[in-house]
Amino acid sequence: MNLLVLSHLRWNFVFQRPQHLMTRCARKHNVFFWEEPVFDVETPSLEVRLVQYQLRVVVPHLPAGMAEAQIWKAQESLLQTLLSQYRMEDYGLWYYTPMGIQFTRRLHPRVVIYDCMDELSAFRGAPPGLRAAESELFSKAQLVFTGGRSLYERKRWQHQSVHCFPSSIDREFFKIARRPQPDAEDQAAIPHPRLGYCGVIDERMDTELLAAVAEARPEWQIVMAGPIVKISPSELPQRPNIHYLGAKEYRDLPRYLGGWDVGILPFARNESTRFISPTKTPEYLAAGLPVVSTPIADVIDPYQKADLVEIAATPEEFVVAAERAIASRNCTKRLAQVDQFLSHISWDLTWQRMSSLIDEAYRRKTLRPVAQPATNTAAAAD
Repeated sequence: MNLLVLSHLRWNFVFQRPQHLMTRCARKHNVFFWEEPVFDVETPSLEVRLVQYQLRVVVPHLPAGMAEAQIWKAQESLLQTLLSQYRMEDYGLWYYTPMGIQFTRRLHPRVVIYDCMDELSAFRGAPPGLRAAESELFSKAQLVFTGGRSLYERKRWQHQSVHCFPSSIDREFFKIARRPQPDAEDQAAIPHPRLGYCGVIDERMDTELLAAVAEARPEWQIVMAGPIVKISPSELPQRPNIHYLGAKEYRDLPRYLGGWDVGILPFARNESTRFISPTKTPEYLAAGLPVVSTPIADVIDPYQKADLVEIAATPEEFVVAAERAIASRNCTKRLAQVDQFLSHISWDLTWQRMSSLIDEAYRRKTLRPVAQPATNTAAAAD
């Protein structure tokens, strides 16, 4: 099967859900990962690069100053060129962004999948036509996957075949962080204890909480590893004990996490975080870190319910929770509990379950009944 993936995220950005799933998909199928346009040429063209066996990243290059209708039309034309070049007569469409519907309406895929990993309409800078595009996509998709439990509850009534697949984990990769190893060079001089965050730094961060915790415990060091996007660095708190290290390669993350004492999820409580399911929760846990999070629904259930993370709503609560977390850093009982919980979670298993649904839809092109949320811990985690 050929699979054309329409994404709002770039392949070489943060390695997250799309990359985890599509690298596994490409073990069996040809994957074409279509990114949003780059406006840097005089004549529309396509850049196609092979990033691994059977996985290609496709970047439309368009002239600057095009009207929105021209952008969609140009991409539609370039997409037809791609289909012809690779002789894709039998293919599926996988959407991460509903806006991809704007230039794929005339296609005739064998199967349509919508992997709804976030409530994109709640994010800063969301395009005005996003909700309408998503509604149209629901009418065309055979399968809808959601990136978390709370998002599933929101979307399950909008389509006949919605399936919950929360954030998962490459356990053995992140367990590398538990081994003795040299510290990452740019954090080696930072004193302990270290409270670390890895991931995108954007409007979802609770900047007031970060500042308050840094001021309450000046001897603690807050390490923020990740790209700053959609906000100005000037919007972030600047303190001697807050360190912004920039974007990191996925392969280097265990070295950074291995040098921390606590993993933190300092998310604000607003519309953009209402339905998020942070992938870093199981990643921190696999790395052996105790975790402190603000009250994010998909962290509370299942992780707090399983007594695996601390939840703190205010800076004062966050400080107290972090103190407990620091004290439990090397608790063997906690690690055993974590390993038991994570033994039921993996991106491989997530992809296997997705793949079986896709194969059935691909063969039959029929709608499946609504999937009910799992009632046991193991199924719910996957």
